[in-house]
Order: sequence, then C-alpha cells, then structure tokens
Amino acid sequence: MLSLRVGLPPPADRRAVFRQMNPLIQLIGFGLLAATGNIIRGFLITGSRATTQRMLRYLIALGAGFMLAAVFLEVIPEVDLQWQGSLIKPMGLTLAGYLLIQFVEHTIAPHFHFGEETHSDEMMRRGVATTAVIALSVHTFFDGVAIASGLLTSFRLGLLLFIAILLHKIPEGFTVASIALASGRGNQAAMRATSLIAAATFAGIVLTFALQP
Repeated sequence: MLSLRVGLPPPADRRAVFRQMNPLIQLIGFGLLAATGNIIRGFLITGSRATTQRMLRYLIALGAGFMLAAVFLEVIPEVDLQWQGSLIKPMGLTLAGYLLIQFVEHTIAPHFHFGEETHSDEMMRRGVATTAVIALSVHTFFDGVAIASGLLTSFRLGLLLFIAILLHKIPEGFTVASIALASGRGNQAAMRATSLIAAATFAGIVLTFALQP
C-alpha cells in the first residue's frame, strides 16, 4: 500500500491542482456528469415503482433545498459583488429567467410536472408530449448555463451549483422518459427524449463557455 502512494500529492494539493485545470476540461467533466444524471433514469423507470417514487420524492425535496440555499447564500451575494451593489438590472434578469421557465413549462406545456407521468389520455393528445419534452429541454439548457456561469466565476460557486443541479437531474430524466412512455411511444423514444435533455444541458455549458468575454 505504501508503494502505491509514493509520488502522489496530499489530498489538499490534488484539490488545488483540479481547481487550476483548464476551465473547459472542468466544464466538460461537470457537463458529462450532469448529463449522466439524466440518463440514469433508465434504471429508475425499470425498477420497483414504490422504490422509484420514494427515491424521487427524496431527490426532488433535497435538490430543491440545496438549490435554494445555493441561490440565497452564494449566487445572490456573488451577483451583488459582481454588479457592485447595483441590483436593479441583475434582479430584472433573474425575474426574466423565472418568467421564461414559468411560460415554457406551465403555459406552452401546461400539463408538465416533475415525477412519473400517469395521465396517458392527456399525453396521447397531439403535440402534448412533444411540448413537454421541449419545455424540459429549455429547462435543462439553463441548467448547463448555470453550471458554466458558476464555474467560470469561481470553482466553489460552480461546484455548489453543479451539486444542486445534479440532485434534480435524475427526476428530470425520469420525468421525460415517463412522458414518452405515457404518450404511447416505446423505450427507444424514452431514451431519445432522455438523451435530448442531456444534450441540452451540455449545449448550455458549451454555449456559455463560447460566449464568455
């Protein structure tokens, strides 16, 4: 065991090395992990229904709490610092982001909700499932934007946002897969829908990195 450790830096030094890595490599790593969270839904949707629903409840609740804590304890103070106390414009952008998701998920796709989709009659209506998948793709695109923006600001902020978003990636993947299945499509359609929202997350990361000043 001693020989295996020869030449390895202490844990603190290894963390410092990771922080100093190329930001693009960090973003790709976080993006792949976040997208994988969506793909994991395949395991959940084929598992025990009772176990799946219980796990989803826990993940949604924990993810919501972690996200709120990250926003109020880390993101808003960082925004205040970046904008030097002038909060009218950034808070306006915050409101615009909230209204965009509200519009996409509850107006364009009024039947959208997190969790297993059991209303097959609604999903069978023309275009309902498609709009729900598109709405969730917009949502996951901004997940990627949030991860990239946080990481490009500071490693600590990016890591916190990544963890918060990762906690609700599995419910997202399960939701979109169950929408595809409830609409009468098969497992392949469910996998395509899941892959689409995973790709949307990655697209948000890549676009944010490409557009950075």
